[in-house]
Amino acid sequence: MRMQMTNGLAWRERPGTGPVLVCLHGIGSGPHGFDALAAHLPDDIRMIAWSAPGYGDSQPLARDWPVARDYAEALAALVAALGLGRFHLLGHSLGTLIAADYAAHHPQQVAGLILVSCAQGMGVPPGADLPAKAAARLSDLEQMGPLAFARARAPRLVHEPAAHPDLVAAIADTMAKIRLPGYAQAVRMLSSGDLAGAVRSLRAPTTIVVGAQDIVTPPAQSRGAWDALPPAARRHFALLPETGHAAPQQAPAALARIITKAIRQQQGEEQ
Repeated sequence: MRMQMTNGLAWRERPGTGPVLVCLHGIGSGPHGFDALAAHLPDDIRMIAWSAPGYGDSQPLARDWPVARDYAEALAALVAALGLGRFHLLGHSLGTLIAADYAAHHPQQVAGLILVSCAQGMGVPPGADLPAKAAARLSDLEQMGPLAFARARAPRLVHEPAAHPDLVAAIADTMAKIRLPGYAQAVRMLSSGDLAGAVRSLRAPTTIVVGAQDIVTPPAQSRGAWDALPPAARRHFALLPETGHAAPQQAPAALARIITKAIRQQQGEEQ
């Protein structure tokens, strides 16, 4: 998988001749966070993983305080530029807010939705004071610098981090590449997010997955998103045992099996 640029957005692709899976990373990650997952997916699945606006080589958004819709419309521009038809959409953490908004407003494009480690959002109106946790992210980054910031936060994303030092180091390496203003925009978007509200109108068949030991977005948040889904959109809710927040990296094989089952099921329903 190599980085490519389209209309100011960077993305990576694993070629495939079958269904397309578009992956949206979390607030402290990037497209490389899906490499392990890609290695476990069937060869026919074409996987596209973007660098969100303001991450990697992607240009930041124009608004200082964007909302999920702004990111979703940036995704829509990438989808149009790549000429994608119907595809499966996966969002991890912050990416779940973007994926849900995109699926709500572009239902004809989304064959299936997979939400992993759901970020609920904080429901703060744009321009209001940031919640304390969100403000601490930005002050910590400013005071510590990206490298120390990443090393301090990365262990929280992994279940039993002391037993997985290489995984923690890889996550920290990716997180250390975050930059301003992109990270600050993402923090503000997270502050204004409302995942439960966003999923209430979804029609796409939706699978929700969360690590059983996720302490960043605990399973109750993902269960709340599941409960908010229209019953007709619910397909599968899964807990990944012995897995923390970084599910695509800590449990890539198990997650790949769930994704593959969801994609194959939808293929069968549409034939």
